[in-house]
Amino acid sequence: MDAQALRALQAPLKQRYRDTPAAARVVARAEARLDAAEIACAVRAWQGETTAGLHAATGGTGALACSADMLLEALVACAGVTLRAVATAMGITLRGGRVLAEASWDARGTLGIDKSVPVGLSDIWLRFELETDADDAKIARLIETTERFCVILQTLRAPPRLSVTHRAAVAG
Repeated sequence: MDAQALRALQAPLKQRYRDTPAAARVVARAEARLDAAEIACAVRAWQGETTAGLHAATGGTGALACSADMLLEALVACAGVTLRAVATAMGITLRGGRVLAEASWDARGTLGIDKSVPVGLSDIWLRFELETDADDAKIARLIETTERFCVILQTLRAPPRLSVTHRAAVAG
């Protein structure tokens, strides 16, 4: 896809959202089914299901997906797609490349060993390795624009309001 085709694809959407801002509000959804026998859950994904379980650092075997890895996978997917769209719009040719994310967390927080240790990822590193002949200035603008429009990256930078509710199903 070239810049002209991308603009043509997105033009009616942009106009619709300008005319009707409420139409631009999109609901994202995920669901996990709890495993009744194991410390695991099945997450519906685009191409099937992924079973998530305990990380090896918290007693898991390492055979099941780790939710922290899944979060990083969402980040690299979003950053990669956003980068490709931005590069296309800017007319930057990418022959290939990689988007990598790494994070660190302290298992003592998750295991409740030390209450002063936070639960969750404390640092995330995102790296782009690009195969391109673009000059440094264009690459810098590409990365800056990608950061600006990557939904997952911006969500991690400025966390949304989060609410948690529950409902107990009556055994029947």
